[in-house]
Amino acid sequence: MENKKILKTPITDEDLKDINIGDVIYLTGHIVTCRDVAHRRLIEGKRELPVDIKGGAIFHAGPIVRTIDAAAEKYEMVSIGPTTSMRMEKFEQEFIKETGVKLIVGKGGMGEGTMAGCKEHKALHCVFPAGCAVIAATQVEEIESANWKDLGMPETLWKCRVKEFGPLIVSIDTHGRNLFEENKVIFNEKKEKAIEEICKSVSFIK
Repeated sequence: MENKKILKTPITDEDLKDINIGDVIYLTGHIVTCRDVAHRRLIEGKRELPVDIKGGAIFHAGPIVRTIDAAAEKYEMVSIGPTTSMRMEKFEQEFIKETGVKLIVGKGGMGEGTMAGCKEHKALHCVFPAGCAVIAATQVEEIESANWKDLGMPETLWKCRVKEFGPLIVSIDTHGRNLFEENKVIFNEKKEKAIEEICKSVSFIK
């Protein structure tokens, strides 16, 4: 692919300034799986994350991981599909502020809090295509560490080294624009026109 946009961790504000909603990007470097309970522990429990994600990336995901050597803490990624990001909405704005994370990856859109957090602290939310969990696992070169394993496999913070992880569709950019919300307006306009046309054809039913 020509002009393939690849972000590399650690990510800076400068790296993100020309990226807009709808762009397709890829990630090389590190990404940490981080979802409901980890967000809750940080925001509500005031517990510091055991892994530094400043300038980094998180993945709203509950992966399937195979243990290769428990004593040596060697693991293999089997499947890593995105979790619905809206579940983290009530925490994400503060999470961005507290951690300095620059890239949030998940499934579906997020709301006004995340929009505000991305705009103020210069971060992105991206969508990883659903149904591609096994393909995503092939883009994980190595699981470098596992933290908060007491939470169980889906909620553990798996720090993964990745290469050209994606495609990632930018849904919220550093300007605070939201692809899902803007598309809703467009789709609703199209819907109203479509309904108007359909009603002309089925008016005999009334």
